[in-house]
Amino acid sequence: MTIASALVALFIFAVEQAIMLRKAHSTFENYADFRGCVQLLDRMENSGTCKTAAGETVKIVKYQDKWYLDGDLPSCFFKVCL
Repeated sequence: MTIASALVALFIFAVEQAIMLRKAHSTFENYADFRGCVQLLDRMENSGTCKTAAGETVKIVKYQDKWYLDGDLPSCFFKVCL
Protein backbone atom coordinates (compact mmCIF):
# COMPACT_ATOMS: atom_id res chain seq x y z
CA MET A 1 0.00 0.00 0.00
CA THR A 2 2.87 2.41 0.76
CA ILE A 3 4.49 2.00 -2.64
CA ALA A 4 1.16 2.61 -4.39
CA SER A 5 0.60 5.77 -2.32
CA ALA A 6 4.09 7.01 -3.16
CA LEU A 7 3.53 6.38 -6.87
CA VAL A 8 0.20 8.22 -6.81
CA ALA A 9 1.81 11.16 -4.97
CA LEU A 10 4.67 11.22 -7.48
CA PHE A 11 2.22 11.15 -10.40
CA ILE A 12 0.19 14.02 -8.92
CA PHE A 13 3.38 16.03 -8.35
CA ALA A 14 4.50 15.44 -11.95
CA VAL A 15 1.13 16.53 -13.33
CA GLU A 16 1.15 19.69 -11.17
CA GLN A 17 4.66 20.54 -12.38
CA ALA A 18 3.66 20.04 -16.02
CA ILE A 19 0.63 22.30 -15.58
CA MET A 20 2.74 24.96 -13.84
CA LEU A 21 5.38 24.90 -16.61
CA ARG A 22 2.77 25.04 -19.37
CA LYS A 23 1.23 28.12 -17.74
CA ALA A 24 4.65 29.73 -17.19
CA HIS A 25 5.69 29.35 -20.83
CA SER A 26 2.34 30.60 -22.18
CA THR A 27 2.85 34.38 -21.78
CA PHE A 28 5.69 36.81 -21.19
CA GLU A 29 4.10 38.00 -17.95
CA ASN A 30 3.67 34.46 -16.60
CA TYR A 31 7.25 33.53 -17.48
CA ALA A 32 8.67 36.72 -15.96
CA ASP A 33 6.74 35.99 -12.77
CA PHE A 34 7.92 32.35 -12.86
CA ARG A 35 11.54 33.57 -13.08
CA GLY A 36 11.05 36.02 -10.21
CA CYS A 37 11.11 39.28 -12.12
CA VAL A 38 10.16 42.32 -10.06
CA GLN A 39 10.90 45.09 -12.56
CA LEU A 40 10.28 45.24 -16.31
CA LEU A 41 13.15 46.97 -18.10
CA ASP A 42 12.26 46.47 -21.77
CA ARG A 43 9.48 44.71 -23.66
CA MET A 44 9.04 43.96 -27.36
CA GLU A 45 6.74 41.59 -29.22
CA ASN A 46 9.11 38.59 -29.09
CA SER A 47 11.43 39.44 -26.20
CA GLY A 48 11.79 41.38 -23.01
CA THR A 49 14.25 42.16 -20.24
CA CYS A 50 13.51 42.29 -16.55
CA LYS A 51 15.27 42.43 -13.21
CA THR A 52 14.83 39.72 -10.57
CA ALA A 53 14.52 40.29 -6.83
CA ALA A 54 18.18 39.23 -6.55
CA GLY A 55 19.17 42.07 -8.90
CA GLU A 56 19.97 39.84 -11.87
CA THR A 57 18.94 41.12 -15.29
CA VAL A 58 17.41 38.40 -17.47
CA LYS A 59 16.30 38.40 -21.09
CA ILE A 60 13.20 36.42 -22.00
CA VAL A 61 12.55 35.41 -25.60
CA LYS A 62 9.68 33.83 -27.51
CA TYR A 63 10.54 30.59 -29.31
CA GLN A 64 7.94 28.44 -31.07
CA ASP A 65 5.09 30.30 -29.30
CA LYS A 66 6.56 29.71 -25.83
CA TRP A 67 8.64 31.96 -23.58
CA TYR A 68 12.14 31.01 -22.35
CA LEU A 69 15.26 32.55 -20.90
CA ASP A 70 17.56 33.69 -23.68
CA GLY A 71 20.13 30.94 -24.12
CA ASP A 72 17.96 28.35 -22.36
CA LEU A 73 15.90 27.13 -25.31
CA PRO A 74 14.75 23.51 -25.52
CA SER A 75 17.12 20.96 -27.01
CA CYS A 76 16.21 19.49 -30.39
CA PHE A 77 17.37 16.11 -31.66
CA PHE A 78 16.23 14.78 -35.02
CA LYS A 79 13.59 17.55 -35.25
CA VAL A 80 12.04 16.54 -31.88
CA CYS A 81 12.30 19.33 -29.31
CA LEU A 82 12.15 18.54 -25.62
